[in-house]
Amino acid sequence: MTTVGAAASETPDGSGLVLPPTPAAAAHIFGPRVELAERYVALLADTGITHGLIGPREAPRLWDRHVLNCAVVAPHFAADSTVIDIGSGAGLPGLVFAIARPDLSLLLIEPLARRCRWLETTVRTLGLTNVAIHNLRAEAAIGVCRAPYVTARAVARIDVLARWSFPLLEANGSLVALKGQSAQRELDEELATLKTLGAVSCTVTTFGAEVLDPPTQVMILGVGSPQASGTARGSSRGTAGPRAGRRRTAPTRQAPD
Repeated sequence: MTTVGAAASETPDGSGLVLPPTPAAAAHIFGPRVELAERYVALLADTGITHGLIGPREAPRLWDRHVLNCAVVAPHFAADSTVIDIGSGAGLPGLVFAIARPDLSLLLIEPLARRCRWLETTVRTLGLTNVAIHNLRAEAAIGVCRAPYVTARAVARIDVLARWSFPLLEANGSLVALKGQSAQRELDEELATLKTLGAVSCTVTTFGAEVLDPPTQVMILGVGSPQASGTARGSSRGTAGPRAGRRRTAPTRQAPD
């Protein structure tokens, strides 16, 4: 992958933290918000590692394996939509989508309080106004959050993820699950279960083949009618989004740190 500059750079605060060089593709994908993406990568390489959200060995490949791997999927979502990110962790893919697509509203669902604290600090540091953080398990988010899209990355097998995600989707919504190179095999193995759970369409789509090697493999599962009864259908803006308040929601049940 072509990079801007020949060497890694240090953080501007003089801390000596060595950052991976910014790929040329980053400017193409993030456009005028590439500097914001660079600040996010700097946070991942610093407190993201010290807080245990990113492994130390991942620092040299934060851009291509993590940030760009997510960012190439951002154009998939309809304008001005709400996207729920289950198991957001270090903000992959939720914060990446929020940076690349300021028109989107991102609802980050994360059960661990310490990770939520890191996400809150990162959102505040980056000045993102289109992100809400919910300290909840995915199951506890039913009735709290609803949107036309749910996304996740490296959280669970697709059958488990579908059970968590489908009740959060509006009618005709879709689960957009970022997966590895074995995505098609996993989908084939779980296809019957997914249809039983309510999936009306199941595909694997490749994103970013022109800038990433390997490209990002994404399972896109569509649903028909809402999967959870007693919950009103929302608009493309979803419910419980940033416009309704950005403070962390108190958990119904909280997993221990």
